[in-house]
Amino acid sequence: MIQAADTVGVFQIESRAQMSMLPRLKPACFHDLVVQVAIVRPGPIQGGMVHPYLRRRQGKEAVAFPSQGIEAILGTTLGIPLFQEQVMELVIHAGYSAGEADNLRRSMAAWRQGGSMEQHRARIRERMQAKGYAAEFIEQIFEQIKGFGSYGFPQSHAASFAKLVYISCWLKRHEPAAFACALLNAQPMGFYSPSQIVQDARRGKLARVGVAVYPVDITVSDWDNTLEGGHPRCGIDDGGQAAIRLGLRQIAGLPEAVGKRIVAARRQRDFTDVRDLSLRAALDEKSRNALAEAGALQPLAGHRHAARWAVAGIERQRPLLPGSPDEDAIALPAPRPGEDVLSDYRATGLTLREHPLALLRARLQRERVLDSSQLREVKHGRGVHAAGLVTQRQRPATAGGTIFVTLEDEHGMVNVVVWRDLAVRARKALLGARLLAVRGRWEQVDGVQHLIARDLRDLSHLLGDLQTASRDFH
Repeated sequence: MIQAADTVGVFQIESRAQMSMLPRLKPACFHDLVVQVAIVRPGPIQGGMVHPYLRRRQGKEAVAFPSQGIEAILGTTLGIPLFQEQVMELVIHAGYSAGEADNLRRSMAAWRQGGSMEQHRARIRERMQAKGYAAEFIEQIFEQIKGFGSYGFPQSHAASFAKLVYISCWLKRHEPAAFACALLNAQPMGFYSPSQIVQDARRGKLARVGVAVYPVDITVSDWDNTLEGGHPRCGIDDGGQAAIRLGLRQIAGLPEAVGKRIVAARRQRDFTDVRDLSLRAALDEKSRNALAEAGALQPLAGHRHAARWAVAGIERQRPLLPGSPDEDAIALPAPRPGEDVLSDYRATGLTLREHPLALLRARLQRERVLDSSQLREVKHGRGVHAAGLVTQRQRPATAGGTIFVTLEDEHGMVNVVVWRDLAVRARKALLGARLLAVRGRWEQVDGVQHLIARDLRDLSHLLGDLQTASRDFH
């Protein structure tokens, strides 16, 4: 699972950069996770440590050490200093005292804020040359040491994080419903929206079956998202698995106090209709409308149009005479599928119905736009045309102005790389589009797939009033 980068929602290894590294590094043991956590950091990246480490791990570059002392320090990381402790050991090996090594550590921390590392360069060079090390090796080591001024990890810190990574991955693999449910209840956090978390759980990328997710339902939903059915531990039991029931917290504009009043009133006795719900839970007009818009009143009122009519009629009086027509009983047509999807996104930020791209697929196919499942079958280097909802935009400080965009369709995600010159030329579409079309070059290297963009087009008009959200530069 980790080697395949199936890590949406997993602490520390869920970012775009981490997910691109996982299929290359292919962690196979706990120490590999420690390295994985530490290597995708500005320090190792700017210190030029990442690619040499990967080449050596993949057997593309020989691992050689200039001395047994260096091997004892850097042997576990293939000759590349990835941890602060290794830097301290290197300079002590060169002849620094423990106090001088700690001074170097302080200089590394202050270097990015205007501190000086150059005083150490001459000292390290002099002492390592005295031990017979080549000038090229000394310069390489020092540049890597300087990289830690851009935030390198202590090994102890990385190991603590790696433990949390392992635990999180075990939960995601063996208890996917509980894992996704907990993530939803902890929002806002991480790189992924509730919609992406839900879709990832439903697809069940490496599981036997995806997690079932049920909509918000006024008759059963608690405030938090909850689990229904499955194993007593909420996990897999001979193929059976818990489902997620979306909670009232997912409804935009519904206060927590109101949600908890609804749950408390329901525990006393079931609601008989919308009027009973409104009176017993003391719902104001805003809360009633929020529930109707979210489709949460379906068991009491039927489809959304009927629910909206029902909540609008709460203020109307009942007929005075028995047998008089009840205007609440009017028959209304059900919403069209597209209307329900619009309301889902507007009310909860996600849909359990057809993905918006599935509704547009016929039109996109006429323009030869490939979906994400088709892209995965395309050979490396081919030109492709893809499109998806924009869910993330990232511009790492170490990327030289390159922007990384994540697109989502009905089958999964597509990672797009937008070089700086295109980002400038197509700035309006890049930063403003909700639905983005990309023409470019498809690349598949070492299990990592991405689309190198050469042209961007904003197709947001095809979404109409559908409002989607992306997590930009987070």
